[in-house]
Amino acid sequence: MKVCVAGAAGAFGQKHLDAIANIDGIEVASIVGREEGNTRAAAEVRGIGHWTLDLAESLARDEIDCVILSTPTQLHADQAIQCLHAGKHVLVEIPMADNLADSRRIGAVQKETGRIAMAGHVRRFNPSHQWIHSKIKSGDLSLQQLDVQTYFFRRTNTNALGKPRSWTDHLLWHHACHTVDLFQYQTGAVASHVYGLAGPLHPELGIALDMSIGMKSPSGALCTLSLSFNNDGPFGSFSRYICDKGTYIARYGDLVDGYDNPIDLSDIAISDNGIELLDREFFSAIEEGREPNSSVAQCLSAMETLDRIEKCFIS
Repeated sequence: MKVCVAGAAGAFGQKHLDAIANIDGIEVASIVGREEGNTRAAAEVRGIGHWTLDLAESLARDEIDCVILSTPTQLHADQAIQCLHAGKHVLVEIPMADNLADSRRIGAVQKETGRIAMAGHVRRFNPSHQWIHSKIKSGDLSLQQLDVQTYFFRRTNTNALGKPRSWTDHLLWHHACHTVDLFQYQTGAVASHVYGLAGPLHPELGIALDMSIGMKSPSGALCTLSLSFNNDGPFGSFSRYICDKGTYIARYGDLVDGYDNPIDLSDIAISDNGIELLDREFFSAIEEGREPNSSVAQCLSAMETLDRIEKCFIS
């Protein structure tokens, strides 16, 4: 299977290239970038035969079976639709869009074309969250509250590598999207109640750097989410699952109980890399002709919930 990675020179494009290198039978045949020097260098260092600054050029290549979009959020919807109309399967990094209308447009075109469209909701694939999910599904655990802290220090426009970013990130439509989808995935239902509070807009970035979000599942489970770009300290997203039989804290690939005793995750998945597991699911779904976990259709409810939360900011 031959894949095109768009946004390959960026922080998450590089993560996808690293992940694909661990997956047998997959070849990166083309990459797309925004700057000639960085894109050429990314292709040369990995021995990728084709690079371009024009996504349409890659899509016109018959050998390309599918595309991974790690491009700026504001481009996701139009580019995903462009890939689908070109007959290519597409995995679009989280979030699929920064508004509900564009998310629904992707869903409609996916139905129209019949191609696979998957959203990069990597929390569904992290072994730590997979372990919790399997325990909830089996009835061994009942979730009472999911408490999540998502903290960064980004008062300037920088990416995950600390390099200048050409577009503005968003706490709600990107970082909160992870937790909104995770909460609904773990509880198996759309949140019945939501609220959201946003701090003042940054004078240069034009976005709120602090948010507080709450959700309630029809089952009664709660989610409390705190997000900040003002946190001067360890960054990342940390999830505390308070359950009827124990408390568990997930930090990306690691999971401990409420007393910091590690949970063995060695038999959960073939890798502890959530992005690799996400990509493996994408390629497997294409090979098997099935809907993937984290399909655009499955994740539309998260975008609908984000839209409800955003409306709370102005009410």
